[in-house]
Formats: sequence, C-alpha cells, structure tokens
Amino acid sequence: MSELSDLKQTLGVDFADESLLEHALTHRSYLNENPDLPLSDNERLEFLGDALLDFIVAEYLFSRFPDFREGALTSLRAALVQERALADFARDLKLGEYIRLGRGESSSGGRDRPPLLCATFEALVGAIFLDQGLDAARRFVLDQVAPAVDRIVQERSDKDAKSYLQEWSQGLWQLTPVYRTVAQRGPDHAKEFTVQVWIGNEVYGVGEGRSKQSAEQAAARAALARVHAEEAARASLSEDTKSMTNDQIPMTNDEEGPTNDV
Repeated sequence: MSELSDLKQTLGVDFADESLLEHALTHRSYLNENPDLPLSDNERLEFLGDALLDFIVAEYLFSRFPDFREGALTSLRAALVQERALADFARDLKLGEYIRLGRGESSSGGRDRPPLLCATFEALVGAIFLDQGLDAARRFVLDQVAPAVDRIVQERSDKDAKSYLQEWSQGLWQLTPVYRTVAQRGPDHAKEFTVQVWIGNEVYGVGEGRSKQSAEQAAARAALARVHAEEAARASLSEDTKSMTNDQIPMTNDEEGPTNDV
C-alpha cells in the first residue's frame, strides 16, 4: 500500500489527525484478520459521509440550478450520489490503492469493487469533516461533483433532449414545449425537416434532421443550449452584483441617497 502522504497530496487535504484518514481507509475484512490492532472499521464514518454528501450536493444543486423544480433536483442528486458515481470518484483519486483490506477481499478484486469504493469515499468525506470542518468537506466534495454535474446534464440532454426540455419547461413555467415543422425538402427517400420548438409564445430552438423525430431532438438540444447559456449568464450577473455590492463605500451621515423629489 502506498504511503498516506501521497494520498494526502492527491486529496489536497493535510489531516491534522491522520488517524481519521487511516480509519476511513480501514475495511472490516482487515480487522477480521488483524483483531489485535487498536483500530475500528470505517462503517461509522461511512454513515456520516453519506449524510454529508446528500446535504452538500443538494445545497450545490439548489444554488447552481435556481430554475429547477424539486423533481429535477432530486433526480440529478440521485445520479451524483449513487454507488457507481461515488465509486468513479474513488477511482479517480486511486483510493483503491490505499484501502486496508483483508487478504481474501483484496485477492478477490475488492480494491476495484464499486460498493467498497463507494463506502470508502463516503468514509473519507466523513473523516475530512471531522478533521477540518464543513467548509473543507464541501470543497473536497465539490471538486469531484461539479465537473460530473456538467457531464450528466449533457449526457441527459444528448440522450433525450425532448424529455429533459419538457421537464425543465414544465417545472419552471408549467408549459409544455410545442414542436412545429416549418419546412421540408428533398425527395421522399431523403427528406430533410426543419422544426421549431416553441415554449409559450417564443421560439426557443430550431433543428434539422432526416426525420421529424431527429429534427425535434435537434431543436430541443438547441433550446437546452440556450437555457444553459442563460443560466450561466444569470449566475455571472449575480456574482458581479455581489462583488459590486461588497465594493460599495458606506454612506456617511452627511451623504444623501436618492429621493423622490422632482
């Protein structure tokens, strides 16, 4: 097993109490084979980390996607904290190389087994929280989660853009997108269709395809691209506004604010 100093460098976390890190990496199979060691397994830390992950991810999604309804947020959070996703985060950090496993568990492929990797990642989050507090745990989690959010949103958009757009539109405005074929050209065996997607009284996207269905999907992807661009612009404006507010010089008693006098 590699030295923990290498892992701490990978994690970007300098534990004040390194025993918490050791605790997070200790599987019960290791203690079954080493019962005299003064250690406990990582299952209690796993419990704590699981709760922290739910909170941190929910808080992040709530702020990141102000237009998403509860159902969309719940679905996205579930995708981010499911076993497969957490195991992937653990693999990216090479946690499997550092886990303390019994010989049997290790020889049977335990270091790359998704449930074990997921549990170790959760335990690690719990250990970081206990050692350095919520802000440090949040930073660590979001370093892994934030890039995954963009990937999952894009994958969902590509897989079924129409369903994703409808979920967003109904959640925000209680409106169902309407698709209108505005042009078709070419011979019967090779037609191309142009479709607009309307939300309320506005065209949100235009797409083309060899079938009406593919053109509708293309229109939905175009609409989603606009949605994401508008969300990014709002987020940027919000940050700029906060910065301007923080930079303002407080008024003295001799200064006057705006009045309603003409």
